[in-house]
Amino acid sequence: MGFYHDRILPHLIHLAMRNRELERYRKRVISAAEGRVLEIGVGSGLNLPFYRDAVREVIGLDPMPRLLLLAGQQAQRCARPVELIRASAESIPLDRHDIDTVVTTWTLCSIPNASVALGEMRRVLKPAGKLVFVEHGRADEIDVRRWQDRLDPLWTRLAGGCHLNRSISDLIAGAGFEITQLDTGYMKGPRPMTFQYEGLARPVSHEHRSRIRFSRHPIGFPCSPTPVPTC
Repeated sequence: MGFYHDRILPHLIHLAMRNRELERYRKRVISAAEGRVLEIGVGSGLNLPFYRDAVREVIGLDPMPRLLLLAGQQAQRCARPVELIRASAESIPLDRHDIDTVVTTWTLCSIPNASVALGEMRRVLKPAGKLVFVEHGRADEIDVRRWQDRLDPLWTRLAGGCHLNRSISDLIAGAGFEITQLDTGYMKGPRPMTFQYEGLARPVSHEHRSRIRFSRHPIGFPCSPTPVPTC
C-alpha cells in the first residue's frame, strides 16, 4: 500500500477531482471565502483559480507531498499569496483564532478522525470566522444508505481512506459549529458516491451551542434553518 498511496493514489485523486461536474460546486463555495483562508486538503490546487479579491492570503494544507507539488504549480499562477503546508488536518500548525475562512471541498470523507480535524478548524478560526464546505457523504434515502454501508469497507481501501457513509452535517455540528446554510442533493453519477452537502457554518461557544434542523433541498436552492435549542 506504500507505493500505491505515495505514487499512484495522488495522481488518481488529481484526475478524479478534475471532473468538470465539480467545477460549479467549487465556484460557489470558494466565492464565499474572504480574508485569510485555510484550505484543508488543498490537493493539487484545483480550487486556487477561483479565489476572489476578497481573499487576502490562502494557506493550503495537505498530507500528500506529490499533490502539494502539483498545487505549487497552480500557486505560481495565483493572483494572491499562497502558502502550502504539508500537515494533517488533525494537527493544524497554526495559532488559535488565526483564520477568517476555512474551506473544505471533498475532504472530510478521507480524514481518519474528521471530528478531531473539525475541532482543529474551529480552534484556528476567528470567533467571527466561517467554514465553507462541499462534501459527499451519507444519503437521505435508506436504500442508498444500505449500499453505502455495504460498499464502504472496500471503497475506503481503494480510494485512499475515503468514506461513503459519513454524515457531514452531523460531524460539523458535533464539532461546535452552527450550520447557517445547507443544501443537499445528488450530482450525476452512482448514488452511493454522489450525495453532496454544500453549506456554511460558524463556530459557536460552548455556552451557546445549538442544533439546526434543515429542510432538504436540491443543491443550489438555499434552505431555511430552524434553530432547535439544546437541553
